[in-house]
Amino acid sequence: MTEGHIQLDGRALRVLAHPLRARLLSELRVHGAATATTLAERLTTNTGATSYHLRKLAEVGLVEETGDGRGKQRFWAAAQESHSWTDADAVGDPDALAAAGWLRQHYWAGMSEKVARWEDARPRWPAAWRDAAGMSDMLLDLTPEQLRALNDEIDEVVLRHQTAAARTPAEGARRVTFLYYVLPTEPDDVP
Repeated sequence: MTEGHIQLDGRALRVLAHPLRARLLSELRVHGAATATTLAERLTTNTGATSYHLRKLAEVGLVEETGDGRGKQRFWAAAQESHSWTDADAVGDPDALAAAGWLRQHYWAGMSEKVARWEDARPRWPAAWRDAAGMSDMLLDLTPEQLRALNDEIDEVVLRHQTAAARTPAEGARRVTFLYYVLPTEPDDVP
């Protein structure tokens, strides 16, 4: 997988806002390169649909062929480690704005599922892992600019730890998912 990050434009948002495409990209990011056949088996779908949607993701630069494999067996990989977007990336494109909304809801549901799976498995993990893995909520009074700065700083800290872990893998390290979501405490109180 290529390292890095991509900022999605309106077209990429519209392409990615599809249940199978979003699942394919996540599967490739989490588990690495795979063939359409392998992905179809893992995601309980058919190879034809998987191949079609991989090509659509490739058109907007989210996945790429690795060049590995022989004959019809082609391996696909995520083209970046992460992606993001802002509503400004979709200004003037109602379909892209709708796609962005769908993606946020889809990702939020996935995050909630991950937390629930962890809580079910948590009692079976060693105490050191149970104590280190946690969650928190904090209330802050921020402007949009201050909130953007907070997000940027958090991204820098996470990237620093990600880079250090990639450079020097530690014995006993496990892949962890870092989730955070900042939102207005009273969303109905629109400014």
